[in-house]
Amino acid sequence: MAFLFPGQGSQSIGMGRDLADAFPAAKDVFQEVDEALHQNLTDLMWNGDIKELTQTQNAQPAIMAVSMAVMRTLEAQGFSLKENVSFVAGHSLGEYTALCATGALTLTQTAKILKIRGLAMAEAGDKEAGGMMAVLGLEPGVVQKIASDSGCYVANDNGAGQWVLSGSLVALSTAKMQAENMVAKRVIPLPVAGAFHSPLMKSAQEKIQEVLGQIKFQTPCVPVVANVTAQAETENFAQLLVQQIVAPVRWRESVLYMNAQGITHFVECGPGAVLSGLVRRILPESTQEKMNNVATLQAFLENYQKNT
Repeated sequence: MAFLFPGQGSQSIGMGRDLADAFPAAKDVFQEVDEALHQNLTDLMWNGDIKELTQTQNAQPAIMAVSMAVMRTLEAQGFSLKENVSFVAGHSLGEYTALCATGALTLTQTAKILKIRGLAMAEAGDKEAGGMMAVLGLEPGVVQKIASDSGCYVANDNGAGQWVLSGSLVALSTAKMQAENMVAKRVIPLPVAGAFHSPLMKSAQEKIQEVLGQIKFQTPCVPVVANVTAQAETENFAQLLVQQIVAPVRWRESVLYMNAQGITHFVECGPGAVLSGLVRRILPESTQEKMNNVATLQAFLENYQKNT
């Protein structure tokens, strides 16, 4: 079994509230994140405006908090990550959550880093105006050629013909026309604050390098499949996360790597169900499960307790 942690775009108003109401361990997570950030992020998550929550510096720690509320609740109910899970992986910011879940980072460290990361990425987007665009239904070689010809960068290889390109607004406009000419199934501009996972994030990378250089990572209790290498890692996380800011997320390769190691059961921990859907398309024969509210978490625990 592998646990997966979602990235930006999975946020919604109200996420995690039922977990906090039902489980003291989950409530403690949200309180610790609020205290770490000196911000009532929880109130924004549950009662605020979606536009404000979607701001990069808010969405990143908020999504992480919901995922960690799930994890801390599991632990409180007797579930051991080390004993039951072979790998963890996260999509972009989800990789930080994976490191937190495995004990490589503390919850307070993770919240603070993600706040800084989100602000740095938004500021980089202001300096280098750009965006992101999903392209569906084209072969890898075609997408790579479009990126090269237009001046864009491949930001995500999400699998099953789903790609994300990053670049300047002019480059994205050119890429959109080229993709439509290549009869892409869909071309979808994404509501983000910059050209994430591309060289246009260079200033954010420099800020993250400065911050992560001061962090002492612990050895994770479960290997983390990193975005930039698409294989299991147990060290050098500062270097990997610094690279991740400007490098593509190799999600398809990461899922295939875990499957090659014998993983057939993938559990998404946190808001939304984006990663479960991607895994389903990459590995149709695998089992996908999600834990993002009280009902799905209790169903997972009941099944776990039944089989132990």
